[in-house]
Amino acid sequence: MIRTRMKLYKNNYLIFSLCGIFLFLMSQFPSFGQPHPPRPIKVYTVQNMNFGAFTQGTSGGTVIIYPNGSRSSTGDILQLNLGYQFYPAIFEIDVLPGTLISILFGPDAILTGSHGGTLTMHIGGSSPQSPFVTKVYPPSRTQVYVGGTLIVGNPSANPPGAYNGIFSVTFNQE
Repeated sequence: MIRTRMKLYKNNYLIFSLCGIFLFLMSQFPSFGQPHPPRPIKVYTVQNMNFGAFTQGTSGGTVIIYPNGSRSSTGDILQLNLGYQFYPAIFEIDVLPGTLISILFGPDAILTGSHGGTLTMHIGGSSPQSPFVTKVYPPSRTQVYVGGTLIVGNPSANPPGAYNGIFSVTFNQE
């Protein structure tokens, strides 16, 4: 019986020694994580979306702005280069690195024309794609590019002019 107890004491000493070494090694390396409670997300609008200049034929079509800044069209839409730039919306997210962010695009937006008419704009596509994990440390911010599709009808429904509206994008911190 004495030998069994002695053996138990030796095993416990070995376990406590290994735990002590492990705890010492853990204290030598920095650990990362968000403090509790997590820092709230802050979103800044850097640039609004712009579809540039184009003209439509008799049946209309779509104009698409991609998150990478390129543009395309469908139907009988003719893209024009009249000095009006086209670009995606840009948002900056201020949050701690390692935060999982998901993007929720709002409903289609209705754009009102300066000479009458309305256009429908579908919001969609982002870079980085949702969901994503932030990697930059404050004061730097994560940039998110958002594209969209403009649905254009015939000239009587959508007369030439400037069209404006509001769309919503929700950034969820998870």
